[in-house]
Amino acid sequence: MSGRSGSRAAVLLAAAATFAAVLVPVAHAAPEAPRTVVLDGTRLQQTRARLEHGDPRLGRALESLTARADAWLGQGPWTVVDKPKPAPGGDVHDYLSQAPYWWPTTAPTADNPWGCPYVQRDGQRNPEVDSGTDRQDVEKVFDSTYDLSLAWYYTGRRSYAEKAGQILRTWFLDPATRMNPNLNHAQFIPCKYDGRAIGIIDFSQSYTSVLDAQAILATGAPGWSAKDRSAMGKWNSDFRDWLKNSDFGAQEGAAANNHGTFYDMQLAALACATGDKALARRTVLDARARRIDPQIAADGSQPQELARTRSWHYSTFDLVAYTRLAAIGRHLGVNLWTYRGPEGQSLFKAVDYLLPAATGAAAWAHPELEFHRYAASDVVHAAADAGDKAARKAVPQLQTPPGGDLWALRPAAEQLDSIAG
Repeated sequence: MSGRSGSRAAVLLAAAATFAAVLVPVAHAAPEAPRTVVLDGTRLQQTRARLEHGDPRLGRALESLTARADAWLGQGPWTVVDKPKPAPGGDVHDYLSQAPYWWPTTAPTADNPWGCPYVQRDGQRNPEVDSGTDRQDVEKVFDSTYDLSLAWYYTGRRSYAEKAGQILRTWFLDPATRMNPNLNHAQFIPCKYDGRAIGIIDFSQSYTSVLDAQAILATGAPGWSAKDRSAMGKWNSDFRDWLKNSDFGAQEGAAANNHGTFYDMQLAALACATGDKALARRTVLDARARRIDPQIAADGSQPQELARTRSWHYSTFDLVAYTRLAAIGRHLGVNLWTYRGPEGQSLFKAVDYLLPAATGAAAWAHPELEFHRYAASDVVHAAADAGDKAARKAVPQLQTPPGGDLWALRPAAEQLDSIAG
């Protein structure tokens, strides 16, 4: 399972339509570069300086970003305790989500309220997973705090920072509404499993953006206090330890496809953010032989992802994790981009494999239930920034994602298409 919530695209498109002119950032004090774990804090600081000097090349991206942030101001905050039923363990503070590709086989009855047994339909999302659990709300927490913190950083508008702080405190910190730092009941299957290891991807696909949002707010954002920073650091440490030491964490770390890549990316980011640089660096280094060698073929294809019914989606999705892991490695003195496996496997080859379809030069030749060319745009940007000449040449031919191309303001890959579409 993967995917940004489908609600995000609708929110962003509606908000963007209200903006007709480029917004000029508000001048504010220039603190130190954010100590981000995926984004390059120095690059963010330089980009803000360019905005404050009126660089016209950034105007459209800023307009798109502030449209997103404004759309979030009237929403939330969300809380894990609002779901209609608690997780199977009975604690409303435990996160709960439902396996997206599992479907009931019979009509619900009083004796069988779920319609069990459930069967799997790969790539086909059961709409009931979007109600009754925490999945949709937590994706809004992830997306909103990232957009709002970046918008505050580039414009200085305190309403953005205050809203981001409110959302983070409500979901993670306030005793009445906080989430417990575990994913014991993620992607449960009714009448089958109370939770599954693969549910860790509910967080690993996006929580690293929240870590960067916290780092940005820590540069002096109004409404995000030293107490908040300390409490959030404790939550992150507890979640890191659960991820590293739990049975579910061990199972997810052993996954041979995108789940394993995202696990490594999330663990490295949490370790980096909480001061365990040794664990972070070891995780990035181990990804060379443990992930790249078996997951990427000599021609750059990703066989495990090509076997899926949504092979384009999952090929780009896995590369989101790889390019973000490479960005984390940059902070730790590890260049994952230059690694070559025994058969010539590399991240550059994996991105280059996507270029014909990403630029529209050729059709994607593998199964895909819902092809979106723009899904590859961010990973191509990442490869171009890392020195891939073919990717750099392809950038002008990329399709702009819904809500605008924000690479100039947040140069770290995101999943741009939605599995819920």
